[in-house]
Amino acid sequence: MGGERGQVEAEFTRALGQFGGLVRGIALAVLSVFGVLATPASALPLAFALLGLALAGGAADCYHAVTGRAGVLACVLTCGRAVAICAAQPWTVPGLWAPNVLTITGITVQWQWPLRVTVPVVTGLLALEAAVIGVGEAAPVLVRVVIESTLARLAFALLLRVTRWIERIRDRQTALERAGTLALERRRQDREYLALLHDTASATFLMVALHRVEPAAVAGYARRDLAVLTGERGAHDSLVDLEASLRGIAAQSPLDTSIEWTPVPLLPASAALALTRAVREALRNVERHAGVARARITVGSHRHGAVITVADEGAGFDPAAVPGQRRGIRGSLVERMAAAGGSATVTSRPGAGTTVRLAWPDV
Repeated sequence: MGGERGQVEAEFTRALGQFGGLVRGIALAVLSVFGVLATPASALPLAFALLGLALAGGAADCYHAVTGRAGVLACVLTCGRAVAICAAQPWTVPGLWAPNVLTITGITVQWQWPLRVTVPVVTGLLALEAAVIGVGEAAPVLVRVVIESTLARLAFALLLRVTRWIERIRDRQTALERAGTLALERRRQDREYLALLHDTASATFLMVALHRVEPAAVAGYARRDLAVLTGERGAHDSLVDLEASLRGIAAQSPLDTSIEWTPVPLLPASAALALTRAVREALRNVERHAGVARARITVGSHRHGAVITVADEGAGFDPAAVPGQRRGIRGSLVERMAAAGGSATVTSRPGAGTTVRLAWPDV
């Protein structure tokens, strides 16, 4: 977070420096034009030379503000422009051109360069002003420039402090949001794990209860359940047999469910879990909404994986008309399969039944 905050501070400083350079370059160019217009005719050649220097310095200021380049040249021309205009006061317009140049320069350099640069620059310009026109006459200008330059530096420091404060608040808010997201993800994983434990164990118990199963087969089912559980929670994804879980889900459903089974390869536990739970949700939808008591499950191989269809001949519906807040299709089928690297598609229309196609991996 500290690195991000330093980057924001640097960006803020750069933006304020650009603003200061543009203001100084444009303001002193305009001021110099009026200075030439107010200069006596005898000093016009000198005034035009100062105007050229002011325009060159303004161009350097603007170029540095826009591109970030030629910073040293902009600083040198800033100092040279102010020195030349202050030194030429006795021959141009005493009391007008030079004091305004000093004021604008003293303020804007505070926004653009550090104190180790601005303090010598402003001090040197004020000393030159006092030497050219005398300390007594220059005193009001010196006091004004010192006060305004100090206020400009304090304003810069205050804005920088506010930027740091806002950035700290943003960092804390980001950390809280990240912690909340991680907590939600942990809770989701815990719910998935508990659901997986329920699915695998209940399917095994149901198979044992409904069929005569040899002890060796029960041990095999237990090993398969353990592989699924460790595959879901561990660092690797164990390969498991999909058939026992699907047959258990079908037997557990109150529907008259037929299964057409084609052998499929062993699947990663996460994929088997997603397919099993999607089939269970599809059968629940048939039970709740189709208005029929029969469903048909077809299982086949698919790109080294499996494809499962759950079909009924019930009332059907228009998938496009399902409200967005209904998460049965999107949350329990489409999103779950997509998260596991598979796909789910629902084909239906009113009066023509519904077919849910589940595939892993996705085509």
